[in-house]
Amino acid sequence: MGHARLRPSPTIRRRDVRIGDGWPDHVPPLLRRIYAGRDAHDLDAARPRLAGLHPPEGLSNIGAASALLADAIARDARILVVGDFDCDGATACAVAVRGLRMLGARDVVHAVPHRILHGYGLSPSLVDALAPLEPALLVTVDHGIACHAGIAAARARGWPVLVTDHHLPGERLPAADAIVNPNLPGDPFPSKVLAGVGVIFYVLLALRARLRAQGAFEGPGPELSVLLDLVAVGTVADLVPLDANNRALVAAGLRRLRSGQANPGLLALAEVSGRDPARLTASDIGFAIGPRLNAAGRLEDMAIGIECLLTDDPAQARELARVLHEINAERRAVQQAMLDDAEAVVARLPPVSSDSAGVCLHDPDWHPGVVGLVASKMKDALHRPVVAFAPAEPGSAQLRGSARSIPGLHIRDVLAAVDTAQPGLIERFGGHAMAAGLTLPAERYEAFTEAFRAQVAAMLDPALLRAEIVTDGALDPREFDIVHALHLRDAGPWGQAFPEPVFDGEFAVVDWRIVGARHLKLTLRLDGCPQPLSAIHFGGWREVAPAARERLVYRLAPDEYRGGDAVQLVVEHREACGSA
Repeated sequence: MGHARLRPSPTIRRRDVRIGDGWPDHVPPLLRRIYAGRDAHDLDAARPRLAGLHPPEGLSNIGAASALLADAIARDARILVVGDFDCDGATACAVAVRGLRMLGARDVVHAVPHRILHGYGLSPSLVDALAPLEPALLVTVDHGIACHAGIAAARARGWPVLVTDHHLPGERLPAADAIVNPNLPGDPFPSKVLAGVGVIFYVLLALRARLRAQGAFEGPGPELSVLLDLVAVGTVADLVPLDANNRALVAAGLRRLRSGQANPGLLALAEVSGRDPARLTASDIGFAIGPRLNAAGRLEDMAIGIECLLTDDPAQARELARVLHEINAERRAVQQAMLDDAEAVVARLPPVSSDSAGVCLHDPDWHPGVVGLVASKMKDALHRPVVAFAPAEPGSAQLRGSARSIPGLHIRDVLAAVDTAQPGLIERFGGHAMAAGLTLPAERYEAFTEAFRAQVAAMLDPALLRAEIVTDGALDPREFDIVHALHLRDAGPWGQAFPEPVFDGEFAVVDWRIVGARHLKLTLRLDGCPQPLSAIHFGGWREVAPAARERLVYRLAPDEYRGGDAVQLVVEHREACGSA
């Protein structure tokens, strides 16, 4: 059963746009319209720069954090950086290790939990495993705000703990020596959507300022902007909203990636995934680089991914990237098998309605490292919040779940409400508005499923259960050319809360064929266009021939396969004209 058969037919809506004055002549009318549709009404808002970043001083406790690090550096004390097993956590770990060494730390080591052996974050079992390292300061990156027991275990060993995180805190904070997190209660930092890698980058900025004030450098100090390629990858891969602050960070990181001077591991990952570094976009990070790093943490050990980001040897980077590429291929096979299982389960569910607004899925043979991807795919297929569960390890009596939500429903708040209503049902949970994770005993799965569905039904407006596609309207026939395609590609970075431009319109289908097993290649005509248009709909073969005339939602992109001035429409959604 294909995903398209499960998904409710979406409503297509065009953005309301009012284009203001004051744009410089070099910004074409199409981009002015695109930016205005994203509430960017001048060039500074549309293309924010590093000079406009919010200053580090706005983050609560960042002075205490920089003091802990400066003291450790002054004493040549060992700093242990503990990462996380996703792309944000891996890039944050690499940024921390590289940045601290740049700033004078001579004894920096790192570690990352193994998903199966240690579970998420700084756990007591991980602390026990790290004991031989005898750190003088432990720094968490991209986690820690929910690691009460692990932080207590570390401090019981006499290790000071600095938490750098961006996940939403619970009702009480862990007993760390300092916590830097823009989402702390009362924190005045204007941007609440920094990724974990962004938080540690800001901590390094504050540390450099402190060391500079102490006279540690002859000049302004090391150029930390060399780390922004890593910041860009972690930020995009973690799907945090690209507000102006994050867009400035990501745009600067992309410039470094395109320059050829970027991190050897990132360049190797781009190469092994068939991407040209000189033309990398945020989309390439999201669909090529990020998944290959994430795959290590999902199926193997994220230590491989972190080593790839820490090596300065291009040959070693290429070898590690090759290993990550192979792991990702295995991840895709595991994911597809789990998706097939999940679709079979969903096909047996009652028809989706407001009474079944939340969906829980579980299979004892699923892999815990891939449940997040399954939840995401099924959320897209059903347009319902989904939680997918797998055993924490083979034969375990504990389940590890990953939740994904739809716009308008804060999934962590749902889990918090379930936890409040039924204390002890969930062992631990954490996350964001759109994604969260949790653990619970296997025998509580049915009780959780019932509680989750009830809570979603109580908190979710039924109107949000109808999928909606928001487009940037129609393209003028004169805009289907390489000049506009390149403008659109390079005008980002595009991502969460600053979406890549998509357009809609009605086209005559002149010809079509199946490419591979599931993709649809189309030749189209549009009134006013003298030449036929080429289009590709990845995964678009539905075992039914396209209609003679179809309404398409699409992106305009350079056709890398044909090259030259060729463009193609990358179809996101299609339906026969006149269908609902």
